Amino acid sequence: MLEGSILQKLSTAHDPKLSTKRPLSFGVYYKNTLVSLCHALEDCILDSTDRPLVVTAFQRGKWYLQEADRYADLARKARQVGIMAADDAGFAEHPTSQLPNVDTIAIDPTDPVSEEWHLIIFGPAYAAMVLCQELSPADYGASGVPEDDLARKFYGFWTFESNLVEETIELAIAHIGRYNPSLQAKLAQQMQSVLAERATLPPQPLERVVSKVVAYLQKGQDDLGIDRSDTFLDDNLLSNELQAFLRMAQIIDGMSPENPKAPEEVAALAETLGQLLDLPGWQLKRLRLAGILHRLGPMQGAESLFSPSKPVPTDYPACPLTCALEPGAQALRTMPRLRAVAQIVTHQTEWWNGQGAPAGLAADDIPLEARILGISTYFQGLVGSLEVPQKPEARTVWFARLQAALAQCQQESGRYWDPKLVELLALLVSGLHQGMALSIQSPKFTNGLWLLDALPTEADPSPHRKAVEVGYGN
Repeated sequence: MLEGSILQKLSTAHDPKLSTKRPLSFGVYYKNTLVSLCHALEDCILDSTDRPLVVTAFQRGKWYLQEADRYADLARKARQVGIMAADDAGFAEHPTSQLPNVDTIAIDPTDPVSEEWHLIIFGPAYAAMVLCQELSPADYGASGVPEDDLARKFYGFWTFESNLVEETIELAIAHIGRYNPSLQAKLAQQMQSVLAERATLPPQPLERVVSKVVAYLQKGQDDLGIDRSDTFLDDNLLSNELQAFLRMAQIIDGMSPENPKAPEEVAALAETLGQLLDLPGWQLKRLRLAGILHRLGPMQGAESLFSPSKPVPTDYPACPLTCALEPGAQALRTMPRLRAVAQIVTHQTEWWNGQGAPAGLAADDIPLEARILGISTYFQGLVGSLEVPQKPEARTVWFARLQAALAQCQQESGRYWDPKLVELLALLVSGLHQGMALSIQSPKFTNGLWLLDALPTEADPSPHRKAVEVGYGN
């Protein structure tokens, strides 16, 4: 990262050696992916009543001019737009740049921000950003800088996390102050106004934003004229479709202060039960992904789907697997390779006796993976945490909670849960008592083309056998 760049400053602020803040996860993005991402995030401004601050960095003025007419539309919805770019090609003279709430900042070509591509949106109800830096010629290695403009590569990340967006836009405003102190003061004052409004509003409806991101990424191949045989460009778009859902799940999981890692524990438990059933590898990966995304079904945020004090509603009419989905699961269906995962997430609340939701399915009519996810979610919620405690006294309490949770599931066997799965759960609990540990890992959002060809679609129910990479870690 270039010293003094906004990306470098944010990365340093989250360096685990220097700070207690959560480390950031970076990846490499092709330009075609960033174009689709930015257009999707910008369109969410046009489709809402939110009036955000928007700060962008276009590298050079010529790139801004390609989007200048679009930014005139954005300016009509935004409270203020700040545009940084190295001055060229009529950058400051374009009519959009003359609008009263648009300010252009001509940055020095030696400024490290002139090598960055940023879109930072921070409003009362909507926050999102893309924060990237172009690879240097040395980074490209022996292949050199690509001739195809859409194949240029950028290093960074994107997110919906409002705290990160707030932190980054403050860094950007401070950087603008090097060129225009009065604009810095104006933007800082508007930030305080946004924060005051933000404190009174509910969180943004992320399923709408994610659906738009996925739709843009799916259209990106055709709209940008990408050769479908260019698998690198195509795969980069598809990988980011999945990343959008994982980022939405991360924010929802963060609303669970008692255990934000619960979905990862559910995923590990579900995958382990699948291994005991000798399910094929592609199905195990699908189970793990469904576990990570399981809260997107009812979009319940912090609450467990099967809280013992909150019974699942039973007033749903019987309907086939094509029944109406909750918003989160419906968003999943916008990506064809995740439609099977959407079905698992949707039907995790079915009961073995047919009295569950949303379709009233019973026994083996409930998809096996949905049955596994349901009991995994319920068991994890009863225990609270599936990570083995380090201290002996805490471990004794934990083992007691495991046993009590298992007893609860055994009592409900044949009513809520598949009896065979309850038997496997008992075997698993016995293994935990004997020193076994679940493989609980955090998904790494920006590394690897996850499950892309391992997941069957509705149109092609047979799984592809191509090897895939699944990334984990920070």
